[in-house]
Amino acid sequence: MPTVSAHVAHTLAGHIDHVFGVMGNGNAHFLDALERSTDVSFTAVRHEAGGVVAADAHHRAGGGLAAATATYGAGFTNTLTALAEAVQARVPLVLVVGDEPTSGPRPWDVDQIALASAVGARTYTVGRADAAATTVIAIEHALSYRVPTVLAIPYDVAKLEAGPVPAAPEPRLPAPLAPASPFAQAAVDDLAELLAAAERPLLLAGHGAWVSGAGAALGELADATGALTATTALGRGLFPRAEYDLGVTGGFGAEGAMARIREADVAVVFGASLNQFTMRFGDLFAPGTRVVQIDTAPAATHPHVGGFLRADASLVARALVDALHRRGATASGWRESVDVAGLHAREDGDGLASDGRLDPRTVAARIGELLPADRVVVSDGGHFIGWANMYWPVAAPDRMMMVGTAYQSIGLGFASVPGAALAKPASTIVLTTGDGGGLMALADLESAVRVAGGRGLAVVWNDRAYGAEVHLYGVQGLARAPMLIPEVDFAGLARAVGAEGVVVRGLEDLDALARWAAQPASDRPYLLLDVRISATVVAPYQQEIIRVNS
Repeated sequence: MPTVSAHVAHTLAGHIDHVFGVMGNGNAHFLDALERSTDVSFTAVRHEAGGVVAADAHHRAGGGLAAATATYGAGFTNTLTALAEAVQARVPLVLVVGDEPTSGPRPWDVDQIALASAVGARTYTVGRADAAATTVIAIEHALSYRVPTVLAIPYDVAKLEAGPVPAAPEPRLPAPLAPASPFAQAAVDDLAELLAAAERPLLLAGHGAWVSGAGAALGELADATGALTATTALGRGLFPRAEYDLGVTGGFGAEGAMARIREADVAVVFGASLNQFTMRFGDLFAPGTRVVQIDTAPAATHPHVGGFLRADASLVARALVDALHRRGATASGWRESVDVAGLHAREDGDGLASDGRLDPRTVAARIGELLPADRVVVSDGGHFIGWANMYWPVAAPDRMMMVGTAYQSIGLGFASVPGAALAKPASTIVLTTGDGGGLMALADLESAVRVAGGRGLAVVWNDRAYGAEVHLYGVQGLARAPMLIPEVDFAGLARAVGAEGVVVRGLEDLDALARWAAQPASDRPYLLLDVRISATVVAPYQQEIIRVNS
């Protein structure tokens, strides 16, 4: 007879194809049901946080509902940082966990509902009679609000017989937020008029525009208006006409491109939160720029926004194209007058820095030339995030994942690899991480090597320090000793779990990457490049942060 855990597994299986996590007392029966009687694949990781991270990355790379699992108590509390990141990044995810028995907490139990709530995740607890229905409600909540939910199975309920698994209803999801009211339609018409009259229009799109599927409509809107385009860090590659795209805004952008954005007289922002980094701490637009934001948030998200329309980015972009065509509007011609390619110029460094270690800019540029074209870049958090973001272009927003930055966390990098690898089974998965975050995430180095195999490549930016702290607080005169890390042999650690590890002290050592990239993925091992870089070179985005905090 099916158990409560089987009811949860079967119902969840109708909406997912992968679950990531670690087995323990609290989720053993759930995993047993999942393995024995569903088509869902379970991928083991080595730390509970890694289960949530892998599921998070699987969603970011492939879409759909993410799923992870952990046991109760310590297993659950180990997930909290990763869960907070998924909340901040608005990832629809269901975390199936064990929980205290219905009779009350044991000495090792904690208030898991309160802990989940503290990081922004709602908990649904199943019972013997409602496990399938409660599972559907948790799924519906995760997908409707794009947020993680916790699905808890009390320890004394997990293996109780619950009868045949009922036919669960499909989750009821809200329709895209359309500009349907007379007020919203008038706002669209006014915005179309504004764009038609603009001499230097700019379109800026973020991850929300990608989620709404707005890429094609935004491309048509750019053509209709003659607008230059730009994206946030999580929206890169969204616009179809790369020859008119200024790239990522903020500290990851080229100075020439950012200067041209300040020339815009009208800027329309689609599905971007306009955080402090995207906005260059308030300096992205000139004071005279008319900024209009389209988003599903309740209100404008930056004080520089002069007009706001709450609606789905794709629907508004399409409505604007139609409105411009009805008016017979013509393109401004601004983008054809701009040397966009020349504006992407960047500083590639001098090979070696003043301390004799590698200049990370030079290394990043060379690695960017050698990477396979079909790649997904997964980034941990830390000072080094500037290098991949500036030097390794990707084809679409689902091919650059910054797991950890929403919550300002480090140490989630290696666990991201399995999720991305399973979501993009034909692509090379490139991890970029620092030595601080890399050490924190070591439990799942083995997971990355095991799951990605020859499609996996890790670049560890080894500067013997927590670089962000050195550059922000070291320059203020704070004690540097807590910011430093003894040099670690990451190449040796990689070899210990079956990967090829290469220490990179000079550009010639990157020949190993060239040889690796030339081989079929089936014939090569996971590769880890332990890049010994200088801590004296400061990433441009970090220079902005230093300026603001000085």
